[in-house]
Amino acid sequence: MNRLASATSPYLLQHAENPVEWWQWGAGALAEARRRNVPILLSVGYAACHWCHVMAHESFEDAETAAVMNAHFVNIKVDREERPDIDAVYMAATQAMTGQGGWPMTCFLTPDGEPFHCGTYYPPSPRPGMPSFRQLLAAVAEAWQERPDELLDGAKQIVAHIAEQTGPLQESVVDEAVLAAAVDKLSQEADPVNGGFGRAPKFPPSMVLEFLLRHHERTGSADALSLVESTAEAMARGGLYDQLAGGFARYSVDASWIVPHFEKMLYDNALLLRFYAHLWRRTGSATALRVASGTAEFLFEYLRTAEGGFASSLDADTDGVEGLTYVWTPAQLREVVGDDSAAALFGVTEEGTFEEGASTLRLFGDLPEPLRVQLLEARAKRPQPGRDDKVIASWNGLAITALAEAGVALDHPQWIEWAVGAAELLLRVHVVDGRLRRSSRDGVVGESAGVLEDYACVADGFLALHQATGSAKWLTEATRLLDLALAHFASPDVPGAYFDTADDAETLVQRPADPGDNASPAGASALAGALLTASALAGHTDSARYREAAEQALRRVGVLAGRVPRFAGHWLSVAEALQAGPVQVAVVGDGASLRLAAARGVHGGGIVLAGEPDAPGVPLLADRPLVAGSPAAYVCRGYVCDRPVTTAEELTAQL
Repeated sequence: MNRLASATSPYLLQHAENPVEWWQWGAGALAEARRRNVPILLSVGYAACHWCHVMAHESFEDAETAAVMNAHFVNIKVDREERPDIDAVYMAATQAMTGQGGWPMTCFLTPDGEPFHCGTYYPPSPRPGMPSFRQLLAAVAEAWQERPDELLDGAKQIVAHIAEQTGPLQESVVDEAVLAAAVDKLSQEADPVNGGFGRAPKFPPSMVLEFLLRHHERTGSADALSLVESTAEAMARGGLYDQLAGGFARYSVDASWIVPHFEKMLYDNALLLRFYAHLWRRTGSATALRVASGTAEFLFEYLRTAEGGFASSLDADTDGVEGLTYVWTPAQLREVVGDDSAAALFGVTEEGTFEEGASTLRLFGDLPEPLRVQLLEARAKRPQPGRDDKVIASWNGLAITALAEAGVALDHPQWIEWAVGAAELLLRVHVVDGRLRRSSRDGVVGESAGVLEDYACVADGFLALHQATGSAKWLTEATRLLDLALAHFASPDVPGAYFDTADDAETLVQRPADPGDNASPAGASALAGALLTASALAGHTDSARYREAAEQALRRVGVLAGRVPRFAGHWLSVAEALQAGPVQVAVVGDGASLRLAAARGVHGGGIVLAGEPDAPGVPLLADRPLVAGSPAAYVCRGYVCDRPVTTAEELTAQL
């Protein structure tokens, strides 16, 4: 029976024809395990995951392996992007048992969903220190038959252990001392040769860079700006960035940003677009402008869906070969260009930097636009990676924020139009009975309820659109989502703490609540940021309420931010905005030059909104008239406002 055929997840659909009798997660699957009195084999992955594909080809497509799985287990396949709550619960178990985690994730559960053995990838044949997948299946099946009580007791102990380790953080503020200490710790962890932080593999630290940039803006810290610029330049010129089509790969397998893991994720590119636009705004960097523009165009050309949203990812593999679309040999470049100039520009050698004499493209000079187009057209004739075209609410929220902010600052109205298109899709498709759903595909909404990051990131995107368009609609919709988040995700016992799932969501063996920023903002940090922004845009009553909620959330993460700032980048960015005011700039009248000066001069986390005086439903423009009949800009920091100004030069000086 093919139970995956109706899935909205492309990842699940990839497995629909496996000989494994997969179930989707749900009460029916758990009931079947209880009826048969067999364990659950939970396999979690996502469509762009290279090793997920490898394990699928080696094991899940193998009839003999599938027969063992079907005979001894109820097999459940989960898309981690569609069900981050399930992924979080069992990733915590996997890390507790093994000390590490990743995807594919392979967990064995009791019929009640409690984990008793977890791991990640398992090969088809034994390797040193690692059993084959078939050996593991046999061992677990035998243990379940011979000593089930031992496994059941062990599972309960694991669940209890995870609950002890994942409680809310103790109250500890993020103050000036914590912010300065975070910069010092990041300086110690920085790679002075290659940029970035730590060792290989290296992930693009978008939120940490945003924090450091905001810290520099507020304090003038040269150290913070140096860390930002060295990392931004290294990533932009390395193989992590697609020099031809724009957009960033998920991470670099080496410390020098040469060889990426080729999957391209929406959340990475949204966060990096926003950061590079902010970097250009502050420094005028030509590299930052090139990368911001290229990444915005990448989102439109490669990830935008027919319905106006943005797809989740491009695959790491093409026809089962990692990087096939992207790597070049000197001969391939000569065939297109006619000489070795391109090979020299991109660091492509006969030895190669990747596999089998091929190289990724790095940039060792200025890239002429005709050459970029010429090579991109040649590359387009190659097989192309698959696309996971489901629309994830939170990731689209990140993209909306980035496109709206970058569109205003870089004066690209079309980017704002793309952001509006994605926001309209979320309202039209993802809001069901007043609540937010996590995903959709081809305009059809999925069943998974929105988690905290969905409400927070979408609200933040709507607030960015409110500023970019002046439309009251987006403020109304944003505050409605924020009020729902405060009502359904806040801990009833611990002020400032939040769960990642709603109080009326499906009950799992644990209610996840991860405060750490990782590849994308934590739900709680995204909410704190959106609340702070809303407090600067909403009317007086809501403003105070939202600001207090944001400050309360920040009071929970001082220890996290101080000890491991690399996993608190968004929290630290929010704290910087709070320290700075945040700055509000209201431009009244037809003041295009004022608005552009505001967008380019405001600090990170600052507010810029333009429109007519006393525009209905736009509190920031209330009681702010024209000055002698001319457009004017009003600048406020916290609770203190400057006199209104009427020229871009005066406004720039104020900011």
